[in-house]
Amino acid sequence: MKLTLYQIDAFTDKLFGGNPAAVIPLEEWLDDKLMQQLAVENNLSETVFFVPAADKKYDYEIRWFTPNSEINLCGHATLATAYVLFNILGFAKPQIHFSSKSGLLQVQKKDDLIVMDFPSWKPERITDYPEELASILGNPEIVGVYRYRDLLVELNSEEAVKNCNPDFTLMKKHANKLIITAPASSNKEIDFVSRFFAPGEGIDEDPVTGSAHSQLIPFWSDKLEKKKMRALQLSKRGGELWCEQINEQRVGMSGKAVFYMKGELVI
Repeated sequence: MKLTLYQIDAFTDKLFGGNPAAVIPLEEWLDDKLMQQLAVENNLSETVFFVPAADKKYDYEIRWFTPNSEINLCGHATLATAYVLFNILGFAKPQIHFSSKSGLLQVQKKDDLIVMDFPSWKPERITDYPEELASILGNPEIVGVYRYRDLLVELNSEEAVKNCNPDFTLMKKHANKLIITAPASSNKEIDFVSRFFAPGEGIDEDPVTGSAHSQLIPFWSDKLEKKKMRALQLSKRGGELWCEQINEQRVGMSGKAVFYMKGELVI
């Protein structure tokens, strides 16, 4: 069996920036074990697979795999898939409708941006977080701790987010996935910054994370009293997102993408 693989850098306009995703188009689903093995072999934060949808309400069904497991939502790999469909495979409709484990995902192209309509996951403040949390993050000043899908930790400054040096061994024992965030201060055009860690999924730090922004957008929209925002994820590769709180149920996140390579798998 021969499969085509595309590698796309998402949420960036520069090669070797943003978050790389492996995109594998399929005519029908492979065995789950094989898809997981391919994700392990690719050794990227996400390998994404998509097939033509059986339900005509959708265009494609989409699934995402980390090196450790299948997850229910991935923003950068969805953006990468849309880039492949719009720019390489000739998808002609103005909007792609994906069926996913997180429901309907709608994606469209506007100039050089790919615009994604995702679920809004507003985190709530919690008090029952791990006692080791400060130690896990290198003892920064913590403003508040929240949770929806992932643990979200607000720090006191952009510099604290940038300079955070987590203990991943300790994190893996107490927090499968963890977001740190703060208001932006170094650039007036940016509203908030973040970083995302997922050692429990085999990814110490993810370069740019769309699913984290399904939580960050409603969080910061409420705090900043703004519907439209710009965000930076402060990983080594870095990434930029244009964000919108559409309504209580949906958020919009937009970004750019860059083609890196096309390859052939023989399995």
